Amino acid sequence: MGDMVGIRPEAPPDLAAIHAVHLAAFPTDAEARLVDTLRDAGRLTISLVAVVEEGVVGHVAFSPVTVDTIVGGLGLAPIGVLPAFQQRGLGSRLIADGLAHARSLRVPFVVLLGAPAYYARFGFGPASAVGLRDEYGGGSAFQVIELMEGAIPRDGGLVRYAPEFALFE
Repeated sequence: MGDMVGIRPEAPPDLAAIHAVHLAAFPTDAEARLVDTLRDAGRLTISLVAVVEEGVVGHVAFSPVTVDTIVGGLGLAPIGVLPAFQQRGLGSRLIADGLAHARSLRVPFVVLLGAPAYYARFGFGPASAVGLRDEYGGGSAFQVIELMEGAIPRDGGLVRYAPEFALFE
C-alpha cells in the first residue's frame, strides 16, 4: 500500500475531518450527521479513525444497541473511507481494530447491516440464525458477531439501534 496507516481513537481535532470522510464516502450527508448526533448524545462507544500522514482518511463508529433480553451490544455503523483511499484495506483495518477494541471492553456482540459476503471475513453471520431481528427489515444484510460465547440467548429478540438512527431513516 505504501502509505503508513495508523488506526487510533478519534480526538477532538478530528471531528471536522470525520464529518468530511462520511460526506465524501456516502451519497448524502445522513451518515456524517448521524455520527455528529451520536457523538453529541454520548453514544459513540467506539470511534476510530484511519490516519495517513496525519490526515484522517477513514472512520468507523460503534454505538449501543438494545435487545429485550441482552445489554451491552453494539452496532457497527457507519464506516467510511475517503474515495481516494478506498480499496486499500483501510475499512477492513478499521473494522478489525474496532472489533478488537469491543472485545477488550467485554462487549458481548456486534450487529450491522451490510453485505454478507464482505463481513463474513470478520466472523459476522446472519443475525436471524440466533433469532435476532432488526427494525429496518434488513433480512440477510442484518448480521451479528458474538464476541462472548453464549452472549446471545437463542430466542434473540428485536435489536434497536440508538434513537439517533431514526432521525436519518
